[in-house]
Amino acid sequence: MTDVQKQHSVTKLAAMQFVAGGCAGFVEVSIMHPLDLVKTRFQIQRGPDDPMRYNSLADCFKKMYRNEGLLSFYKGILPPLLAETPKRAVKFFTFERYKNMFSYGSYIPQSWVFALSGLCSGLTEAVVINPFEVVKVKLQAERSDFKQQRSSYATAREILREHGFGSQGLGKGMTSTLGRHGVFNMVYFGFYHNIKGMVPVAEDPSMELLRRFLIGLASGTLSSIINIPFDVAKSRIQGPQPTPGEIKYRTCFATIATVYKEEGFFALYKGLLPKILRLGPGGAIMFIVYEHVFDYLKIHVPV
Repeated sequence: MTDVQKQHSVTKLAAMQFVAGGCAGFVEVSIMHPLDLVKTRFQIQRGPDDPMRYNSLADCFKKMYRNEGLLSFYKGILPPLLAETPKRAVKFFTFERYKNMFSYGSYIPQSWVFALSGLCSGLTEAVVINPFEVVKVKLQAERSDFKQQRSSYATAREILREHGFGSQGLGKGMTSTLGRHGVFNMVYFGFYHNIKGMVPVAEDPSMELLRRFLIGLASGTLSSIINIPFDVAKSRIQGPQPTPGEIKYRTCFATIATVYKEEGFFALYKGLLPKILRLGPGGAIMFIVYEHVFDYLKIHVPV
């Protein structure tokens, strides 16, 4: 703990962690949202008979640009923009709180503390973010021109009016969201903080920035690879069902089993490339922005 940290109260430090986490989320989603949309499009297509099937990442970008326009790459961005500030704030804020809790008394090895804290912060984050995810996926799945698309507010009102907060409303896909965020944050925080402590700090500021970026990149990439089956299940449950009026994808593990049975093992990794392209560098961006904003606040916020 630095001298600057010692001068601030626990409450003020917690508030600064919350603000820094919010800034990290806002910057990350603003830069990386188009890749999140492309990832969702890949995850909700179901097979070779899909008339709008995307054959590759480049093919998806090409078809979306031609059929839906340039702004289509930012479909559904308002829900994550509105959610990312509190979402990432909750992620980093609760991680620090859980880390303090699990570290109390030193009964748990420090390497496990990071992973357990990440898991718990991910579960907490999932509860906050799930309603926004339901709206976002619904908007991202629509293949209409961007100008013709309804607003996030109108979409949320429609979901609430027809289904409420239940398992077919804004609570749809909660279990898969819990799995996605819990597993991701467990690996993300666990890997980052353990590896960061093993790699020596660079004296040159540019090299130190590169060190943090590469560790964050590896953390985001590894987390994305491990948690993507939950992500595919979430997209299938929250996205349009194969047959209108029939609910095929209901629960997380049943959906994973159905996708595996009908489409094979690799279908559980649909959208992996855009997911890695987003959350690999996106994971690095979040850690760098969080740490820089937090360090800035510790220095410039009055005691």
